[in-house]
Amino acid sequence: MASMLDVEAKYDLITRRVQEVLGGDLIKAILAEGRLPKAYWGTAPTGRPHIGYFVPLTKIADFLRAGVEVKILLADVHAFLDNLKAPLELVAHRTKYYEFILRTVFTSLGIPTSKLIFVQGSDYQLTREYNLDNYRLCATVTEHDAKKAGAEVVKQVESPLISGLLYPGLQALDEQYLGVDFQFGGIDQRKIFTFAELYLPRLGYAKRAHLMNSMVPGLMGGKMSSSDPDSKIDFLDPPEAVKRKIKKAFCEEGNITENGLLAFIKAVLIPISQLRIERRKGETGVDSEEGQDAIGDQNPFVDDDAPEGTVFTIRREGKFGGPPSHYKDYQELEDDFSAKKVHPGDLKTAVNKAIDSLLAPIRKAFTESPEWQQIEKLAYPDPNAKTEPKKKKEKVYHPPPPGKGKNAQVTKTPAESSEPPPPISEDTQPGAAGEL
Repeated sequence: MASMLDVEAKYDLITRRVQEVLGGDLIKAILAEGRLPKAYWGTAPTGRPHIGYFVPLTKIADFLRAGVEVKILLADVHAFLDNLKAPLELVAHRTKYYEFILRTVFTSLGIPTSKLIFVQGSDYQLTREYNLDNYRLCATVTEHDAKKAGAEVVKQVESPLISGLLYPGLQALDEQYLGVDFQFGGIDQRKIFTFAELYLPRLGYAKRAHLMNSMVPGLMGGKMSSSDPDSKIDFLDPPEAVKRKIKKAFCEEGNITENGLLAFIKAVLIPISQLRIERRKGETGVDSEEGQDAIGDQNPFVDDDAPEGTVFTIRREGKFGGPPSHYKDYQELEDDFSAKKVHPGDLKTAVNKAIDSLLAPIRKAFTESPEWQQIEKLAYPDPNAKTEPKKKKEKVYHPPPPGKGKNAQVTKTPAESSEPPPPISEDTQPGAAGEL
């Protein structure tokens, strides 16, 4: 049995900075027994991953520090079922692309991938046992509940496909077949999580806990979406694209509502700064490997001369200048921005610099991997690429048979001739010669 102090410390680490926890007592009970919880985070390989993924991927460092066994599900079957977001012939390539990028991002964050278990959904979702359970679930779930569960995740259309109704059930079954104690995902998956809590016990399976991170709004406000290029920054976007998108981002002076840049600082940059500061102090829990194979700049987003406890620094540049501002938490920054003590231009410059430092090692890994580059071309073929015109089939001359063709001589029979036949002489009449 673990001590209550140890249980509380690990539970606080597992649940810090998440927006909501369902079934937290289940996790505490496992920790109290001295067992290590098992969890999974899944993603469907559809559009290109964007920097919003930093939110859940950074949080996984806390799970490893608390000794949680973490599985990363590459949900290829889900990707195809979600209203054909990824055509079947592209899913395999995109699954490989996602694994490349996720492993690289984890390494850039100092999270050891050797402690992560990558699983491809189709490896078990096509088995006889899984499909029988899916049929059992289909015989239990109503159309109303299935549609409601996927409302925030599955693309909603006027005439939905049956595949979209299967999506929540499959995600619920994943908890059982991956053998986990809790599932981690975005707050937009809450309805699927409550669906799983309701229906898994009806199949005789245990109820799992669920942890949810907040969703980062897009740069222009609203949801950060793979389908809207201006709302997001991709992991492989070049520096000039990052600068252009941040320059266009909505960031009205004093306005803290729907401000994608402030939200990104809160959900990504400050948590990464805190992780790096804690790592410097050796505060990595049971994860002794954290940071050993990290790539890229591992400094927190603070000035070298910043006061102790600073997690984010904003420098003032340009003609107005002024001393930098150092913040010990997000609320201090939000208060200053709301009071117009921080100019949008300075905020954008700070965010631009921080994002560039995060993306630099990922871009470098991509340019140094011919295999990854080839997978990228197959996973996301250029829609504007010119296809080579089909070669016309060469005509092969075949001469006509004798007496055929347009230049052939036509010999007329006597019956067809307009001239009378020559007279037959007595010497040439048949049977005349040698006739007895």
